[in-house]
Amino acid sequence: MDEQQRFYITTAIDYPNSRPHIGTAFEKIGADVQARFRRMEGAAVHFLMGNDENTIKVTIRARELGQDPKAYVDEMARQFQEVWSALEISNDDFIQTSEERHHVGCRKFIQAVFDAGDIYKGVYSGHYCVGCESFKTEKEVAEGNGRCPNHPNAELSMVEEENYYFRLSAYRDRLLAFYSANPDFIRPESRRNEIVSLVETELRDVAISRKGFTWGIPVPFDPEHTIYVWFDALLNYVTAAGYGTDEARFERTWPADVHVIGKDITRFHCALWPAMLMSAGVPLPRKVFGHGFVYRKNEESGEVAKIGKSMGNVVEPMDLINDFSAEAFRYYFMSQCPFSGDGEFSFERFADAYNSGLANNLGNLYSRILTMCLKYFGGDLGEVGEVDLTAWRRGLDLPALVETLRDRVGAFDYTTALQRIWLEVVDAANKYIQETQPFKLAKTDLEATRVVLANLADWMRVTAILIKPFLPKTAETFHRAFNFESHQPWEAVSYGSASRPYSAGQPLRVAAPVVEGKPTPLFPKVEAR
Repeated sequence: MDEQQRFYITTAIDYPNSRPHIGTAFEKIGADVQARFRRMEGAAVHFLMGNDENTIKVTIRARELGQDPKAYVDEMARQFQEVWSALEISNDDFIQTSEERHHVGCRKFIQAVFDAGDIYKGVYSGHYCVGCESFKTEKEVAEGNGRCPNHPNAELSMVEEENYYFRLSAYRDRLLAFYSANPDFIRPESRRNEIVSLVETELRDVAISRKGFTWGIPVPFDPEHTIYVWFDALLNYVTAAGYGTDEARFERTWPADVHVIGKDITRFHCALWPAMLMSAGVPLPRKVFGHGFVYRKNEESGEVAKIGKSMGNVVEPMDLINDFSAEAFRYYFMSQCPFSGDGEFSFERFADAYNSGLANNLGNLYSRILTMCLKYFGGDLGEVGEVDLTAWRRGLDLPALVETLRDRVGAFDYTTALQRIWLEVVDAANKYIQETQPFKLAKTDLEATRVVLANLADWMRVTAILIKPFLPKTAETFHRAFNFESHQPWEAVSYGSASRPYSAGQPLRVAAPVVEGKPTPLFPKVEAR
């Protein structure tokens, strides 16, 4: 396959000690938008997600429920995938780290690192966070005032145990040289600065095994030890691609084009992970994108805190999906929460964004345009081959906008992309309706009205294409509202299609479902909780 035509994207794998929350979903939607966009641009995308199951937290939770760990993680994998399906996440693969393909690949990889001379046995004594499943440096303990900065509600444990260590400190110079030669490896730039500083000043060898645990992957050269969670978890990106089990597939798929992960785990992905790959002789991924957090304000105290299980402020995605819709969920988090920075969630903000952006704007335009087509022309606008369908675009340089959107979406700048679409494309339809007033024009000039509505139909086609990565169901509904399939199948549209006006040798007709002469509303207005 041509190197330019493949695109391998992954998300972080999730702890299945409880169901996913909206902060977790934020990451998955952001990765999904990228995967959908790349598919539209012609890439053969492989989109991986999964669950991180070889953890102490899994054994603790399974024991609390009186379940076998494997039965527990399988049920949680089903629940996670149920949520991701409801959110229209288009992943091609979902790996559970309890799967045999992962175990086989992990054993091969750690043996390769051992054979390279980068693993030795030692004794660790220090602070350990069960929430992170990682040992904490004295600096991190100090920053958290004696607690983990990421899990301030959980006590740190003092641990002293025998471990195998990976010689991470030996890779300081190679890592720095790699960052210098590949300035876009860590994005956004703020994350890169943090990692470069860490590698320059704080790079230490890391424990990669635990002794005395039966749940997990045994170390091949010492079965009394199991592979420690981070060394195990990071390997999902290569084991899912076929490392150790399907080398031909691995050669086709790896390296990953981008790992999409939370900013709190960039040090694992941008320092430990590339050093592991260097040691094993495996090519490095092309990019790691560390997204921001979603925060929620406490209504009583007014304090704002990161959404997380340990903070007790979790909101379940299915609650929002059931109350609003998956499309509304995707719209809010991609338009209101900068993916490279931090965003805030509240039910009031969610309802406001839904009503202003979807119900009163996009959804209202959909209903108005189709209703006028049905009322004045019975849904049949006739042949439009000679009609100028660019009138609604006056003042809008659509080809230039398309190129800007390609750049912004490709850079994970989703809020800017959606703002530009709403300001320049959605508002163009509102302005065009105000200027032409087809509801008045129909009383005196049906032909002129037909031209206006044909332009608005083309606006729906363009809008459908531009919002397809973000709101896939709404986009398809827009495109299938008219018989645009005769011009270009929905599955074949790309951002470049938006710049080319519709033309077909058959009448332009309404194809949307109609009940009593009216289209079904897409986004009924809602009240905040």
